[in-house]
Parts: sequence; C-alpha cells; structure tokens
Amino acid sequence: MIKQAIIPLAGLGTRLLPLTSIFAKELLPINGKPGIEYILDECIEAGIKEVIFIISKKKEMIKKYFYNDSFYKKIIKKKKDKRILKEYKKILKYKKMIKFVYQNKPMGTGDAVLKTRRFIKDNFFLMLLPDDLIIKKNCSKSMIKIHKNFKSGVIASMTVNKKNVSRWGIFDLKKKINRDNFFVQNVVEKPLIKKAPSNKAVIGRYILPKSIFKKLLKQKPGKGGEIHITDAIRSLIKDNKRFIAHNFSGKYLDCGTMNGYIKSAMEISKLWNYAW
Repeated sequence: MIKQAIIPLAGLGTRLLPLTSIFAKELLPINGKPGIEYILDECIEAGIKEVIFIISKKKEMIKKYFYNDSFYKKIIKKKKDKRILKEYKKILKYKKMIKFVYQNKPMGTGDAVLKTRRFIKDNFFLMLLPDDLIIKKNCSKSMIKIHKNFKSGVIASMTVNKKNVSRWGIFDLKKKINRDNFFVQNVVEKPLIKKAPSNKAVIGRYILPKSIFKKLLKQKPGKGGEIHITDAIRSLIKDNKRFIAHNFSGKYLDCGTMNGYIKSAMEISKLWNYAW
C-alpha cells in the first residue's frame, strides 16, 4: 500500500500576484479553509500516513501555520471557544503526519521530488500538486486502488478540449485497460495542436516508483533551467517501467491562477451549501 505522499510547495506563486507577494498561496482560504488542507484531507482519506512538504525559506509561513501551538494555547485558555479548540485539534492531527524538506532554488518539480529521496521508504509514493484540487471524488484513493491491482506507476488524466492541448502535458496512450485506465506509451509536454498524440492531459496526482530518483540524479536541466518530472517519467517508460493514465471521476479545479482560484471558491461553496 502507498503510505507516503510528497507535496511540492516551494513555487513562487506568481500567477496569484499580488496575493502571493506576502502570503503563501497554499494558505489562501478557499471557502474559509486553506487550500493545503483540502490536499491533506484527500491524503488522509486515501490512507496516507506521512506527508512530506517541500518548501523554501520564503515559504516558512506554511511551517508556522502548523507549528503555532503557543498561540492556540493562549487563545483557548483565554476565550474557551469550541470552534477554536476544534481548529487546533485539526492542526495537531495534520502536524503529526507532516515532515518538511527544503528546496531553496526554484529548479522545477523534478528537483523538488529529488529533495525527498532520503525519506521515501517504500517502492512507490504519491505526489500531489497543490494547484490542482479534485473534489467530489477522492482521486488519490482511486489511483492507489489501480496501483494495488497493477503494481505500476499511475498518473491522473483528464480529457481536455483539443484546442487547449498546448497548455498541458499530454499522454500518448499505448493500450486501453478499461473505460478509465490506459497504459502510457509517452508523455509530451505542451505539444502543438497538430502534433498532440491525444487530448488526455496530465493532472497533478502521481504514483511514482522509487526508481525515479536515480533518473532525476542523472537528469540535466531542461526548458527554463529546471528539472522536469515528465522527463524522468519518460525515461522510465523507455526502460519498460509501466505507467497507467487514470481518468478520475471527481471535478477538477485549478487554484493556481486568479480566475481559477475564484472559480474554485465558488464551486466548493456550492458543495457546502448543498450539504447544508
């Protein structure tokens, strides 16, 4: 079973400026709850026991958010507010499962993954990109089920408009397993519309083999001087390591842009209102 997850959080968040000029984007509230807590709740429900946050010194705010015991204790003692006590207990639950590592230079997602190599214990681990929220269904949980059946890497997939394929990493699919799952032949990063092998896009949920660290250690920086996780996955596929593209059932929300952030808050608000 997959018991560890990693979450890269060291990005600068420039697409959410000016909010991120002083605030970590992962702590921005989405309908009254920090975005990172939705990701943590997804991990907990999927059976994850340890989550490794990759942060930078500029993102120390995230660590302080989870390690602010003295503040909570003073407020609880003074106000005896049940809501605040409930929030503190929730933070304590998260804190027990979180570990922090640092990526102080923005060298890409592949470099962020590499920072965790000393802490990954099992042969496979989960990676979640925090800009991508998936609501209504637990994507990580369904991916772990697929991994259990096939003992392979799994990457979340979503059908996108063919006109928009140049915005995404796109799967080149090899063989259909069933309606929602395909073996992957290749992953093409932001292809031209005419050259796109499909309209199945890569979404920020990955089950990766531990062997990816060897690839990342040897990998040279690519576009923008960054280490790209897609290049390492492509190299593993060439070595006959199996990856499955999983078409998830939930609703995808992009929290990484200003428009996406606003739309995400509206969508989650609808869910809460429906629940009430």
